[in-house]
Amino acid sequence: MIVGVENPNLADTFILFLALLGPQKVLLSVARLARTLDARSIRAVSAIAAVAAACVGIVCALTAPWLASFFHIGSASLELAAGLVFFVYAIAVVLGVHFDVGAEEAPGGPGGDGAGDGAGADAGDPRHPLTSGLRELLIPFVVSPLAVAAALQESLTTHTWHGRWIEAGAYALIALVDMLAAWLFAPLLGRAHEIVLEVLSRLLGVLLAAVGVQVFLLGLATLGVLHIEAGH
Repeated sequence: MIVGVENPNLADTFILFLALLGPQKVLLSVARLARTLDARSIRAVSAIAAVAAACVGIVCALTAPWLASFFHIGSASLELAAGLVFFVYAIAVVLGVHFDVGAEEAPGGPGGDGAGDGAGADAGDPRHPLTSGLRELLIPFVVSPLAVAAALQESLTTHTWHGRWIEAGAYALIALVDMLAAWLFAPLLGRAHEIVLEVLSRLLGVLLAAVGVQVFLLGLATLGVLHIEAGH
């Protein structure tokens, strides 16, 4: 899943980040936001999230060797941490649990029109569209554990500035693609029935949980704890 190469090219790196941070990982959260936020707010939130995500990816790609040295981390620890965080996030999606620090201020929370029900609850707060919107897009988009781990690991296996800039550029391009996809599909997703979003949310959560487990197992394999055959 997260495999570094010494001489990356833009096309291969773009495809790697597309799989880890593409619209398929972001649009469900955008759909939840579109139920309560207007089109202008969605565009603003998506644009800010894209800029923030691009900055995170560029910084990780360009400074990975120094970050790894400063924090004393390696490929195995990156894979273990990314897999664990993404697994916890995916389980929360499946169970409809939100970890938002401001959940008590959400429209569906205490003082609202009913208790929030996790993934089915409205994610955006029209009173604070940017804050609530960015909070909803934080894990799947702005600071995606898998994408950040991939950016760091790709950079660690690339020993030239040319390769690191390729990775930074590919990451930024994916952030742009996600932003354009959010702008394009948000109106349609906002009109989707609540049950449809619930089903898609749970299904995506199960798939993401499997991805998190796979990355965690790769970390164990890197440490030599497990032996994973090629293609598995």
